[in-house]
Order: sequence, then structure tokens, then C-alpha cells
Amino acid sequence: MTTESQTLALLPGEEYIELYKVLKVQSMTSGGGEAKMVISEGLVTVDGEVETRKRKKVIAGQVVSYNGESVSIVA
Repeated sequence: MTTESQTLALLPGEEYIELYKVLKVQSMTSGGGEAKMVISEGLVTVDGEVETRKRKKVIAGQVVSYNGESVSIVA
């Protein structure tokens, strides 16, 4: 399986982005509802660890992965 890697820059003044929003904004899922569902099913990882909290605060330097795609969060 090949892993596609992208970056997502936090907006000025933002310290974090909620996990489900990363999947939604990066079009890794069709919308927020699907994002919350795949997170609760344990299909999403943050820095290689399964994460089931939909509103987990993802900060710069962390990597979110789902379905063969990865997104690095940058400031």
C-alpha cells in the first residue's frame, strides 16, 4: 500500500485543529459525519496510534493517517 502525504497549515492564531476537521478539510472523507464515524470505528491514527476521540486537538508536528493517506500538521 502506498501512502500519500500532504500537509495542512494551521491558520494564524490557531494552536490546534480538531481531528474530524482534518479529515473533512483534506477531503479524506466525504464530510464531517463520515469523518466522525471512521474515527469512532478506530480507523484513524495520530502519530501511529489509533485515536477514537473525534474532537482530539491535533497540533503542529503531528501526523494524521487514514485510508492510506497521511497529513502532517504544520504551524
